[in-house]
Amino acid sequence: MKLRAISIAALSLVAATLAASAAPPDARCTCRNRDGSKYELGEVVCISVGGVSYLARCEMNLNVLTWKKLRDGCPTAQLGTVSGALLY
Repeated sequence: MKLRAISIAALSLVAATLAASAAPPDARCTCRNRDGSKYELGEVVCISVGGVSYLARCEMNLNVLTWKKLRDGCPTAQLGTVSGALLY
């Protein structure tokens, strides 16, 4: 019984050490847009490819940087008027 408890404690210690030593992604890891712009992991941008625009996030997948498509189209903002008043 004591041997089992010691084994569990040792495995827990090893797991905690490995989790603590996991390094964050290298600061040089960036996604690039077609125009050469660099974006850090987690950044969300509007990408246009072949005349089609979509919202994408820079992600790491199997140790490879990639763009994950979030939705079609990109957000836009417009000024308009309602009964002669400007909307902000």
